[in-house]
Amino acid sequence: MDIQRLISDRARAIDASGIRRIFDLGARLTNPINLSIGQPDFPVPEPIKRAAIRAIETDCNGYTPTQGVAPLLAKVTHWLKTDLGWDAQPAGGAGEGQPSALITTGTSGALSLAFAALLNPGNEAIIPDPYFVAYPHLCALAGARAVLCDTGDDLRMTAARVEPLITERTKLVLLNSPSNPCGVVSTPEECRDLLELCRAKGVLLISDEIYDEFTYPEFALDRAAGDASLARCPSPARLPGACDDVLLIRGFGKTYACTGWRLGYCAGPSALIAQMAKIQQYTFVCAPSALQHGAAECFGVDMSDQVHEYQRRRDYVVGRLAPLTDVPTPGGAFYAFPKVPARLGLSDAEFVERCVDRNVLIIPGSVFSTRTDRVRISYATSMDRLEEGLDVICELMS
Repeated sequence: MDIQRLISDRARAIDASGIRRIFDLGARLTNPINLSIGQPDFPVPEPIKRAAIRAIETDCNGYTPTQGVAPLLAKVTHWLKTDLGWDAQPAGGAGEGQPSALITTGTSGALSLAFAALLNPGNEAIIPDPYFVAYPHLCALAGARAVLCDTGDDLRMTAARVEPLITERTKLVLLNSPSNPCGVVSTPEECRDLLELCRAKGVLLISDEIYDEFTYPEFALDRAAGDASLARCPSPARLPGACDDVLLIRGFGKTYACTGWRLGYCAGPSALIAQMAKIQQYTFVCAPSALQHGAAECFGVDMSDQVHEYQRRRDYVVGRLAPLTDVPTPGGAFYAFPKVPARLGLSDAEFVERCVDRNVLIIPGSVFSTRTDRVRISYATSMDRLEEGLDVICELMS
């Protein structure tokens, strides 16, 4: 049988070659200095692990309601009220004009549900360039087109850059702050202008805030009421009436190092969340059951020490690279996105190959962008390995 003849155009539209090439390069290395990985290097905090283990041991292992387990939903809606002032209710339980909340299988699950609920073939979604690698492919899976917003040398997605891209086919604008791969944090003014633009054009604004609690103090707002541990990330969801016009997506994996648990949540207009919940019922069914009980403990765990440690690493990376090349200071997440110095005459992929030859693994920026002049460096690794890796990178950039 000719299986290739049976493969759908939808599947063929997904190109994993950029990521696959990095994995192939990494497979050649022995004990590499891995500055490519996009997950924290600290363990899941004990209270969260204990809660998940208790849930397993007490037989909380079956299906859950599609919208999520009650203890986690209660914590999420309480936090939305504390942090944003949103009076959110679980999906299916919101009154008229109230936002709804839904527990999802990671933030990627939330994005998949949103794109499926919003996009028809031929529609357009505006995403930043550089972008998280999944964004264009989620559009392709929905039969829609990803329209790239060039964020310039400062790597910022602004209303002025988005407005010329909006057409009658545009359904959504996707903001990622703090961003992957850049670490850029949008300012309150940028968030306001982007939301006002989307409102004026009748376009939904999706705010992907998977790294929201990894916002470094100098880029953050005042600390949230009732939470002395973490500073708040600027967000369009903080603006008056935003719950009617913004789909907020947040998660647990990056902040609490449980990336493999695949847990996130979204909140926004109840009519949209209802459609997303319906699609979840027939795709993911529900988020992982016992792990939802573990995630309910996240809201009581202080992660400020870990954030401060990553800030220290951020400062080290910027301090080493800034004399050699352009590197915007990351305001959050745990990535730096420096330029490959033009004087080297190398593309991002060629520079990465030179790093691989020295046993250092980083990601070419073209995996995340139409650009070929930057690389992504993750500092989610131990300080001694980071120092070793930066020694090599700085030598190659000199």
